[in-house]
Amino acid sequence: MTRDLTDVTRARRGRPVHHWRRDVVELAALFTAVAVADAVANMVGHGPDGPVLLAVSAAALVATAGFHTWWARRHGHAPPAGDTGARPRSEEPQAGPSALPSPADEESTLWRMRTTVQDAPGSLAALCAALAGRRVDILSLQTHPLGEDTVDEFLLRAPGGLAAGEIGRAVALGGGRDTWIERADAHDLVDAPTRVLGLATRTALDAAELPLALRQLLGRCTIRSLPAAAGGAGAADVPLEGALEDTVMRLPTPDGGVITVERPYLPFTPTEFARARALVELDARLGPRVPHGQDVLTLSEGEDITVRRADTGDVAAAKEMHERCSARTLAMRYHGPVGDADRYLNHLLSPRFGRTLAVQTRSGRVVGLGHLLWDGDETEVALLVEDGWQRRGIGAELLGRLVAMAWEAGCASVYAVTQASNTGMVAAMRGLGLPLDYQIEEGTLVITARLEKAPVARGTSEQRYEERVRRD
Repeated sequence: MTRDLTDVTRARRGRPVHHWRRDVVELAALFTAVAVADAVANMVGHGPDGPVLLAVSAAALVATAGFHTWWARRHGHAPPAGDTGARPRSEEPQAGPSALPSPADEESTLWRMRTTVQDAPGSLAALCAALAGRRVDILSLQTHPLGEDTVDEFLLRAPGGLAAGEIGRAVALGGGRDTWIERADAHDLVDAPTRVLGLATRTALDAAELPLALRQLLGRCTIRSLPAAAGGAGAADVPLEGALEDTVMRLPTPDGGVITVERPYLPFTPTEFARARALVELDARLGPRVPHGQDVLTLSEGEDITVRRADTGDVAAAKEMHERCSARTLAMRYHGPVGDADRYLNHLLSPRFGRTLAVQTRSGRVVGLGHLLWDGDETEVALLVEDGWQRRGIGAELLGRLVAMAWEAGCASVYAVTQASNTGMVAAMRGLGLPLDYQIEEGTLVITARLEKAPVARGTSEQRYEERVRRD
């Protein structure tokens, strides 16, 4: 065998190959064939019908050779399919996993899954094999090392008829434990580094984006921003690098407050904690900031007003507006002692707790405030319009813009706390054209608008606004 391979190699390189033993055998066979043919020819040729018999034999040989040539050209040199079990190329099954129908070829469902496996060689391979056995396609994978174990986070595409319980059982057979699974959507197809960079960009442009960025980074969770307590002890029990306790993480802020993130259904990993801490540190390093820009609107009476983002730099102007508001207007807004209204302003105007829109006149006086407040995993809207500027559509304009911001932030609903006698707020909520839920709580009316569709960012046609947009 080695010699044959060597000869082939020599032939490919252009060197002559000599087989002297094969030549001797072929010459011996040739001489034997000539001797036999001569003996047969002499025996047949001396008979009475010898020449005729030789001619017929030659014709038969020629006919046989011609028939063999025709048959070979028509049917090729391959053996019949029935002899070898072969089938035409178009019917041959493809080798490998693609021989099975892929979830992409039928109706499929996206799932996010997290499971814990032992940090040992082959454990991940066993888990992937278990998923492949149920025709589940792994679109992305992130690993979170935890000492002797590893938490693996998957984005899966499974056949539409495969339930979450069946996937969980397959994972358990593959060695996974403490498995959590929920439905995903197309937004989860973005890889983790790209998503984190996008969230960092949003946070850098707008301080109010930090709670939303944390929520999108960590999934379904509750985020609360707690201001510094009296005496400056707001973050006394939280180290500078933050604290991680199973399903709760606490991150200090530069002003002495604490951001608390809680996810009761799934413990946080050190990787998630590090990412969240990086976002909070970015926010702290950049300091207070809001996007610059303003919209100039013309009211039906012909007077211009400006709608812009507001922050803690507008506290003084907001206090002056409070002084011009009646006690009834302040009571409807704050639902408490009117004298305590001013102490809420630093919290309300801080971008860390939400977004605020201010309405100011041509002279620069603030006559209206609209707040979008992140309340844990819920979102509240609140309005305050100076008495002399009410009933002109300013409240509806603010509310429409705030609800549009909530929609863009991915909020499922917004709620407003008011009183049944506050007909202006009730009418503004109805003017959104969204499904509303009404609930009475402790003498107050809570109206919740479900954001099932994109709301109109501006006031409705009833306000008859003629808008001119002028952005810095």
